[in-house]
Amino acid sequence: MLKRHARAACTALAAAGLLLAGTGGATADSAPAAPSAAATLRTADAPPELLAAMQRDLGLTPTQAEARLAHEAEAGATAARLRMRLGAAFAGAWVDGADAGTLTVATTRAADTAAIRATGARAKLVPRSLAGLDADRAALDRAAGRATPVRYVDPRSNTVVVEETEPGAAAALLAATGTDAARVTVVRTAEAPRPLYDLRGGDAYYMNGSGRCSVGFPVTKGSTNGFATAGHCGRAGTTTSGFNQVAQGSFQASVFPGNDMAWVAANAQWTATPYVKGSGGANVQVTGSVLQPVGASVCRSGSTTGWHCGTIQQHGTSVTYPEGTISGVTRTTVCAEPGDSGGSYISGSQAQGVTSGGSGNCSSGGTTFFQPLNPILSAYGLTLKVSGSDPGPGPGEPEPGGTWRAGTVYAAGASVTHGGATYRCIQGHQAQTGWEPPNVPALWQRV
Repeated sequence: MLKRHARAACTALAAAGLLLAGTGGATADSAPAAPSAAATLRTADAPPELLAAMQRDLGLTPTQAEARLAHEAEAGATAARLRMRLGAAFAGAWVDGADAGTLTVATTRAADTAAIRATGARAKLVPRSLAGLDADRAALDRAAGRATPVRYVDPRSNTVVVEETEPGAAAALLAATGTDAARVTVVRTAEAPRPLYDLRGGDAYYMNGSGRCSVGFPVTKGSTNGFATAGHCGRAGTTTSGFNQVAQGSFQASVFPGNDMAWVAANAQWTATPYVKGSGGANVQVTGSVLQPVGASVCRSGSTTGWHCGTIQQHGTSVTYPEGTISGVTRTTVCAEPGDSGGSYISGSQAQGVTSGGSGNCSSGGTTFFQPLNPILSAYGLTLKVSGSDPGPGPGEPEPGGTWRAGTVYAAGASVTHGGATYRCIQGHQAQTGWEPPNVPALWQRV
């Protein structure tokens, strides 16, 4: 915890044949092609500040940075569709390459490899499923202590990784849980994650007039404006003041440990905006909350170290802090320091989560963890403030009946009806007007 006291690239990529399969074009005799994942997530509208930070922190050229965002969007949609198709045999997916142009999907079933390759992805046959490794990690979580502070499933190695700070700690954990050592990779680490207190996110805020944290993402709940942030920053009832020390609001709900989530309701002086504070104070637009795949780029805004980028390493990580264990966070290579907690993680224009904790620093590098945003939105009934939303059906164009609703947070696998058809969610997100299932095949698949 960190608390203290695309542009034209899509056209060029398509012309070069580099976009991942799954977004076929229209012919003179066919209906217009459905929008690609890159178009849905508006990767071509990435602000210059985000692209510049990606170039600096990931060592990319301008063309690679733009291409990477487009490739990541397509890879996320393709991997999501394959996960549904492979079912229990699915063993994870990740992107590689400077421009994230290579998607690899792992399976435990040899018969699946042809279907994987048919999408343009690489296939990898492995012995263990993602669900099985998740079960191993969950068993380890129940017995883990401070000497084994981080556990996560690594799809690339097809193992559960256990980080230990003391020799033999991981072996003792495996023995205590009866976990097969062949399913685990042990990594020695000199640093244990800790909450990164005194944080900022896009802007600083202060709790009870003293400690400082960062705004995660502006939200609304009915007519109330507010923001999502980290749970370790405050408890329900904790009062807040803004970056300018003006009275701001109070925490309405908070969970920590277990998760690291909270939300603050602001008073009438404060208005939610669809922005994250980027490099040099520039506004970075937020247009949705589609969680990106392992290997994708992600940037973080924090009050101590500002704007930094890295990549997503693993989802569904468990971390044991001195205060207790949190589960379901995402592990990244983005650096952070005390004072950065609660701040925003964004990939392209898609909100990812809020800073929880980590180790290292922004001089020598480090590892940080974010609490994914969609569970916060779902748990508290919040609506992410986004820009560029479609205004919705016009006069004489009533929205078709069904169970789909804007504002609902849908997890991968959820089913809805819309316009008389049934659709299954393939990438978790908060629904918004303009993202009705027939309009966004990167997010919904008709069944």
